[in-house]
Amino acid sequence: MKTKPTLEFADVQAIAAAATAEALKNNWAVTIAVVDDGGHLLHLQRLDGAAPISAHIAPAKANTAALGRRESRIYEEMINGGRISFLSAPELKGLLEGGVPIMKDGQCLGAVGVSGVKSSEDAQIARAGMAAIGL
Repeated sequence: MKTKPTLEFADVQAIAAAATAEALKNNWAVTIAVVDDGGHLLHLQRLDGAAPISAHIAPAKANTAALGRRESRIYEEMINGGRISFLSAPELKGLLEGGVPIMKDGQCLGAVGVSGVKSSEDAQIARAGMAAIGL
């Protein structure tokens, strides 16, 4: 039987704190979501001034990144490239940049999803969160 690493509560807290710090440093009003490898919500925080819809979009981006084991921007690029049939893929709702899987040794531990600013900035915040646990 194989074993695989999992996110612990302390990891989730560290990711969320670092992502929040990155957003605040840049004065970005966003929502930050952290999910486990099955896309289940572990953390959600909507910063002051973030649009209410971002509290739905951030978890969807994180869920998509976790289930697909790839950045959510990959799906956005496929759709923008003309593969619009991918919009019918089951369970994938956050098909926009800003969802980043948390990978370690080829295993997906979960994902971070951010919504509220430019998509590339959302991804920047997500990566800053993951850097807090060395990934």
